[in-house]
Amino acid sequence: MELSVVMPCLNEAETVETCVRKTIGFFEDSGIDGEVVIADNGSTDGSQQLARDAGARVVPVVDKGYGNALMGGIRSARGRYVAMGDADDSYDFTTLGPFLDELRDGADLVMGNRFKGGIADGAMPPLHRYLGNPVLSFVGRLFFGSKIGDFHCGLRAFDKEAIMRLGLQTGGMEFASEMVVKATLQGYDIREVPTTLSPDGRTRAPHLNTWRDGWRHLRFLMLYSPRWLFLIPGLVFMMLGLVAGVALSTGPVTVGDIAFDVDTLVGASAALVIGFQAVLFALLTKVYAMQEGFLPHDRRVQKVIDWWSLERGLLLGGLLAAAGLAGLVASLLHWRVNSFGELDPRHSLRIVVPAATALVMSFQAIFASLFVSILGIRRRQHPPLTDPAEEAAGVVDAAARKVARDEAAKAERAEKAAETDVKTDAKTEVKTDVKTDVKTEAKAGVKADAKVTAAKAGATASEDGDEDGR
Repeated sequence: MELSVVMPCLNEAETVETCVRKTIGFFEDSGIDGEVVIADNGSTDGSQQLARDAGARVVPVVDKGYGNALMGGIRSARGRYVAMGDADDSYDFTTLGPFLDELRDGADLVMGNRFKGGIADGAMPPLHRYLGNPVLSFVGRLFFGSKIGDFHCGLRAFDKEAIMRLGLQTGGMEFASEMVVKATLQGYDIREVPTTLSPDGRTRAPHLNTWRDGWRHLRFLMLYSPRWLFLIPGLVFMMLGLVAGVALSTGPVTVGDIAFDVDTLVGASAALVIGFQAVLFALLTKVYAMQEGFLPHDRRVQKVIDWWSLERGLLLGGLLAAAGLAGLVASLLHWRVNSFGELDPRHSLRIVVPAATALVMSFQAIFASLFVSILGIRRRQHPPLTDPAEEAAGVVDAAARKVARDEAAKAERAEKAAETDVKTDAKTEVKTDVKTDVKTEAKAGVKADAKVTAAKAGATASEDGDEDGR
């Protein structure tokens, strides 16, 4: 089978029959060997029977959620290619031809783009059309380098085997983003086809919740991009904190009428610590995600991990700790110079704050190094324990197989020996017969020669007698 069209369904009695009949009509008109799979997520309005009567195959999916329903339908699909779309009659399934053409041409995933194909009046709320979808699609392109213009289009088609290899996990509306993100990270051939969106044919409210599902999409995009979630903000904080800290460690800094002093130095120190912690989190998250298969292997991160051994991390932490302790000793000496009395914060904090910052960062580096080393521990798979009875039975079976092999080998050797004996006997008989024939012929020849000689002798004697008589 070439194409399976999967539609998630939860109480779509008003529109599911129409969607199924349109799709089957598309199959017949285009000569496509296809099927319609309704992934029912617990409908209570009779949607299942309506879909069956229209010619669809209904697959019940127990786990609730848009993503769970789709994955249940995709797993049950029998076609090489799978197209998915909502069962609310907002997408025209008779326009799947261009999607299928792209798949036949080698594409792994073909996305619909509603902004290029056209959005009918009333088909999409203004908040989704002008803010939600454009912003989330932009974030997806920025975070993952994707070229897709409409991350959340519900009409799309793909090679089933390729999508199953992605190991999609999300069960809600963010499933749409997960498919695009993981396909992009794996380097799949992703293409777009202009798609029209019409107002759905339902009278009830849609299942989509604007703020809840929008946040779930954004959260997924952030969690799958440690670079933008931790690394880039961390580097920004570190640079700001480091530059401001170095500038303020020697004295106040005045910009126009604004004077920055030790209060700003404390803030700069906090920014430096926060940024350093965020960079470490980016590394730890990337290592964990790579090992668990959530994100593809990154050679750059692997080089950092290979270089940053536990020993190097401990050495770095030790150097920072030494610098911090040296600063604290300097602050004590400064206090001693002032007879351990009251100090001017504008002078004393310029020593204490950098020292405390170095100490905090030293422990962060040490703990991060230890944690990376823990993540690098490989779990060993030990062989499973066997039951003694099963082990004994296995030994008996092995012995029986060995005896059978030995008996077969003996029989084969005996058969070969018998064949050799037969050949030897045949050769011996042939040689004996030949010798006998030769001897017989020789004796017969001798006898014949003797008779001839005797006859000749008799004839001679007769002639001599005649002569004597005469």
